[in-house]
Amino acid sequence: MDDPYPPADTRTEFHTEFHTEFHIEIRIDIRAADRRDVPQMAAIERRAFSDAWPESAFVSLLDSAVARVSVAEDDGVILGYSVVMLVADEGELANIAVAEHARRRGVGRRLLDALLAAAAAEGVKSMYLEVRESNAAARTLYAAYGFAPMGRRRGYYRSPDEDALLLIWRAPVGDRQP
Repeated sequence: MDDPYPPADTRTEFHTEFHTEFHIEIRIDIRAADRRDVPQMAAIERRAFSDAWPESAFVSLLDSAVARVSVAEDDGVILGYSVVMLVADEGELANIAVAEHARRRGVGRRLLDALLAAAAAEGVKSMYLEVRESNAAARTLYAAYGFAPMGRRRGYYRSPDEDALLLIWRAPVGDRQP
């Protein structure tokens, strides 16, 4: 009798093909984060970054007057989050991360859309961020939104050590608040 279960490498290959052939639709809702979201945000953080922020950092950010923390969720499951600091007419995109299973599905774009719209509504005229030089996917996303290189921070990242590119976004003139 034939073995009903194919060898492990065949099963893995089948699942990979299955996931690439069939698109599982997700609904993306963007909202302000709250303390109940911290464990899921921290779990995404640990998977996305080698030098991850601890849960206590997210709690502090939620209490900060200058931080805006948002989550993207689908039916109560956090798919990603963003953290932006706003002071006067400037902002810093401190962090944006998407869960591995939700990547390449528009979650990062939706988070970026929401944070730039909210920042512009609060009168932000420019937004800064640092990105790993090797993070081609993030750099492509930021470039699509008009972020432009303005500098380099040598040795900014750890594990592995790497330079950060400093990018700037400027609100379109028509969107700027007086």
